[in-house]
Amino acid sequence: MPVSVEPIEKGGSGRKFWRVNVAGRSLILVSYSEERPENRHYVEIGQFLAAVGVRVPRVYFHDEKEGMILMEDAGGNDLWSHRGDSWLERRALYQRTLDQALVLHTKAHTAEGRPHLQQEFDAALYGWEQAYFIEHCLQRHFGLSESEVAEHVDRTRLAEIAAHLAAQPRCLVHRDFQSQNVIVRDGEVCLIDFQGLRPGLAQYDLASLLHDPYVELTAAERGELLAHYLSGLLGAGRHEEAHWMALYDLCAMQRLMQALGAYGKLGHSDGRADFLAHIPAALPRLIEVLERVPGLEKLRALLARLRA
Repeated sequence: MPVSVEPIEKGGSGRKFWRVNVAGRSLILVSYSEERPENRHYVEIGQFLAAVGVRVPRVYFHDEKEGMILMEDAGGNDLWSHRGDSWLERRALYQRTLDQALVLHTKAHTAEGRPHLQQEFDAALYGWEQAYFIEHCLQRHFGLSESEVAEHVDRTRLAEIAAHLAAQPRCLVHRDFQSQNVIVRDGEVCLIDFQGLRPGLAQYDLASLLHDPYVELTAAERGELLAHYLSGLLGAGRHEEAHWMALYDLCAMQRLMQALGAYGKLGHSDGRADFLAHIPAALPRLIEVLERVPGLEKLRALLARLRA
């Protein structure tokens, strides 16, 4: 029986992946450690999501003691792979992706049999993302001193934003909803890397996808996609849209801060210099979002200077 094994290089999630081909059938073998405890819950979360109607790869075998998973190979054709396609083609794929997000954000929250989830998005977690950005992007990557940070970053205003977001009603969110975690197969999409599932705001997932530093979307394209999602979420209640969009901008700020902090940490502390190349793409997105966030004008001006 012919067998081939091919390693898959993927991200920084503390897991290892192999594509195993057995007699013409392709499977994915995953090995994980306790380094990141959320990996242990991938299988039960996947089963829960499938039960509520979210498309995810099927799991055939899981040995929790050994940290091994054997699952369906959904393919290597992710949404990121289509970044060079025409907007007409990409729009259809993004709309299908947003339809899956809508199922997650509306049906999973009320479903029974909820699996083990990661820490909910509370004020402490939002505050951690902000501090992560300050430490690993502003200080570690750009070399700003503590006094320079204090001069340009209004920590009181950031704390107010964290508390405001934490006070909003939550649903279940993917937490890392970006183009490389959406697999495209036969014109449909399925979600992967959902082990970070937790209570949070739907706007955080939307901002993760539409402000994804790995893919270029114009403001007009983002607007089309947001309108598609909101037509399903709010329906006739479009009077809620202004409030929803205000939270969306704050979540976009949070997500981009988290991403910039991650790129700085991975690049400078973890020996993954390739991630530093994403900082020039993420920075202008954060600058753009901060135009609509009152109280952080000094931070926006600082980032504009750093970008230049």
